[in-house]
Amino acid sequence: MDRADFVAGFAKAALNAGAKALRIESVAYVKAVRPVVSAPIVGIVKRDLPDSPVRITPFVSDAEALADAGADVIAFDATDRPRPASVEELVRIIKARGKLTMADCSCLDDARRALAAGVDFVGTTLSGYVGGPEPVDPDIELIAAMRQLTPYVIAEGRIRSPEQALAAAQAGAFAVVVGSAITRTEHVTSWFNEAIAKAYNGANRETVLSIDIGGTKTMAALVSGSTVVEEIVVPTARDAGPDAWLSKVAESTANWRNRYERIGIAVTGFIEGGHWSALNPATLSIPDRYPLVDRVAALFGKPTFAVNDAQAAAWGEYRFGAESGDDLVFLTISTGIGGGVVINGKPLLGLAGHFGLIRSPSQGQAPFEDQTSGRWIASEALKAGHPIDAVEVFERARNGETWAADIMSLSAHRAATLCRDIQLMFDPDVIVIGGGIGLAEGYLDLMRSHLSGMSPRFTPRLVAAKLGRRAGIIGAADLAGEGK
Repeated sequence: MDRADFVAGFAKAALNAGAKALRIESVAYVKAVRPVVSAPIVGIVKRDLPDSPVRITPFVSDAEALADAGADVIAFDATDRPRPASVEELVRIIKARGKLTMADCSCLDDARRALAAGVDFVGTTLSGYVGGPEPVDPDIELIAAMRQLTPYVIAEGRIRSPEQALAAAQAGAFAVVVGSAITRTEHVTSWFNEAIAKAYNGANRETVLSIDIGGTKTMAALVSGSTVVEEIVVPTARDAGPDAWLSKVAESTANWRNRYERIGIAVTGFIEGGHWSALNPATLSIPDRYPLVDRVAALFGKPTFAVNDAQAAAWGEYRFGAESGDDLVFLTISTGIGGGVVINGKPLLGLAGHFGLIRSPSQGQAPFEDQTSGRWIASEALKAGHPIDAVEVFERARNGETWAADIMSLSAHRAATLCRDIQLMFDPDVIVIGGGIGLAEGYLDLMRSHLSGMSPRFTPRLVAAKLGRRAGIIGAADLAGEGK
C-alpha cells in the first residue's frame, strides 16, 4: 500500500472519521494528498544517511520541498545528535516560507532546546528510538513533562489503542498522532495475532525452570509463556566448570523444586545430542561434549531441553518479542557474536546461526567475532593507548573522541555487512539485533547508515530486540515446553 493512491485514500478515510490533521511522509505523498483534502498537513521526509543518525527531514532542501508541496507544518528530528542542518537553521528556513514547525524529540532536553530555537510544536515522536531496546508503550511521562514547557505538545509514538490516546490527551497533549494502528495493517494484524497466540498457547502453559549460563553470570527463572514469574542471577565462576555451575543453580533454586515440571537450558557454544561443546573457548571454556542434558536431568530430576543461547533468544523474539510470527534472524553482538534463525515457524538448531565464527571476512585467519565484538573493541582501544572496555569506548565516541568513533563505526560496518550477507542467505523478514554492543546507544543507527544506498529489495530490515537480557530464558523455556 506504499503508493500515492492508497495514501490519499487513507487520508480521506481518516478525515471522514473525524481526524483533524494528517502527518504525511515524503514530498511526493504531500503533493498527492494536498489537492484532495483541506485539513492541515504535517509533512516529513525520511532519509537514511551514512554520516548521521538523523532520519526525519534532515536537510534544509527537504523542508523547502515540503513547503512547496503544500505542507502546513514541517516536522524534523530535533535530537541532540550529529546532523546536516541545525534546528535553528531549519526553523529559520521553514518560518521564512510561512509554515509552522514541529520538533520531533526524544527527551525533555530536546524539547527545551527546540523551544529556545523558536519551534511551534514539540512532539514525543523519537522517545525510545535513539538507542537501546524500543519500548512498547507511549511515553506518557514525557508528554506531561513537555506540557510544563508549552501547551503545544503533540503526542506521537506507539499509540495503538483508544485508551492510550485518551491517556496522552489527559497528560496534556495538544494533539495526538496515531500512525501504524490505522495505516499499517501488517502491524495491527501482528498485535492481534500475538494476543490470540498468548490466549491459546500461553495462558495454560506449564511453568518451566529456565537457565541461561553466560560467561560472567548465570540466570535462572521460572517462566510461564512469556512471563518471567521469578528469577535469580548468580556469578559464573569461569574456572569452576559446568558441574559447579549447575550445582550452584540447583542450590539457589531449591525452594522452586515443586513449581515446575521441566527445564530449558540455554548456553553459549554448541549443543548436539544433548552434549555441550565450546566453539570459541575464549567466550567460555568447557569440556568437549559435556553431557549437559543428562547432568541437568539427574541433578534436578526433571525432563530437560538444551539449546544454544542465541538460538533460544531468536526463538524468544520470534514468539514473544520484536517481530512475532515473522521469519527472522537474531544477531547478538556482545562480548562475542552469536545468532539464531527461525524460518517457516521452525528454529534452526545445531550449528545454524553461529555467525560469530565464520572466517571468510578474514580470509580464514580469525573468527568474525574477533574482529567486531566487544572483545575486539576493547583490544582496539588498548592498541590506541586506552585500556578501557567497550562500554567506555562508546561513551568516548559519544563525547566526540575520533579514535573511539572510528572503532565503533568499523565494528558497526562489519556487523552491517554480515547482515547484508545474512539477507542473501535466508531472506528473512527482519534481522533482530540484541546484545550489549548491538543495543548500545547509536550502534544500530550506525549499522543502518552503513546499509544506506542499497536497493530496497536487498537491504535487511534491522530492528532492536524487545526482550533484552531475558530473550534466552524465555526462548529456552518455550522450546522446552514445545518439546522442540
